[in-house]
Amino acid sequence: MPIENHTVEQANADRIKDWLANRGGLFIWKSVNLSNPGASWTGPAKNADGSVATKPSWQSETEPSRHITDIAEVDVITHVEVKRFHVAVRAGGQGMSLKVTDGGTRRINKEILKAEEAHGKDAWYGFDYGDYDNAVIYVEGDRVPLSEIG
Repeated sequence: MPIENHTVEQANADRIKDWLANRGGLFIWKSVNLSNPGASWTGPAKNADGSVATKPSWQSETEPSRHITDIAEVDVITHVEVKRFHVAVRAGGQGMSLKVTDGGTRRINKEILKAEEAHGKDAWYGFDYGDYDNAVIYVEGDRVPLSEIG
């Protein structure tokens, strides 16, 4: 069974191309932290000085799970914004951070479910902390081979 192409964010496409061309390819590291089981890290296979890269975090496995050297094995995913709305925030417990209120969290979760139903794809959220505290709901857009990115 063929291995699925590795996906990267559009914002990282240039860096990933550089690592494939000049840093020995990509290492993919999976999480061994039971509190963060789905996490993974993508990094260059070689450090800037030419030495082999080591694990990027205490949470990652000791050896990379995958070594990619072919640009054809990497796709770039785009994100499509489907909804943007204001959410209420409050000061965190120590007063040093902002947290979404319980009502805001319920609304975010509701909007994620609506986006998934409407688009038939996984949805997620991010924040725009500009002039307003906006939650932004996204779904995956197109997958484009990395080789086709300018």
